[in-house]
Amino acid sequence: MRVILTTNVKKLGKVGELVNVKDGYARNFLFPKKMALRENKKNLEYYEKIKEEISINENNKLEQAKQTIENIKKLKIQFSKEADEKGQLYGAISKKEILNFLKENKINIHSDDIIITEQIRSIGDHEILVNPYTDIQETIKVIVLKN
Repeated sequence: MRVILTTNVKKLGKVGELVNVKDGYARNFLFPKKMALRENKKNLEYYEKIKEEISINENNKLEQAKQTIENIKKLKIQFSKEADEKGQLYGAISKKEILNFLKENKINIHSDDIIITEQIRSIGDHEILVNPYTDIQETIKVIVLKN
């Protein structure tokens, strides 16, 4: 099914693009969340009318994402965990723990926006990627201390 995107969708496309998606993805995810319109003459005309409003909304989302990155940079993300004598943790730092830490500091982002390239299983400094908006990605340091 061909659809017109009304928002930027990670790993799919940008606003205004015509993309092919599976029928179920469009019906069950994109259409209910008003992220896309079915491709037909009527919707193409409708999209042209609301194009400016959509671009304003996308610019607002971009500014919010930049502000979120700045707020995260100001934080010192630090965890204190039990570890053995070699500095290996009993477990690992998960996305959920990082999200909870950010929520405690009044920063709300989605789980999909955090990318942990290497599992955090030892004491020391580690890096994660935060990607709150398409094409905006920042490397953040996570510090793990021995309890």
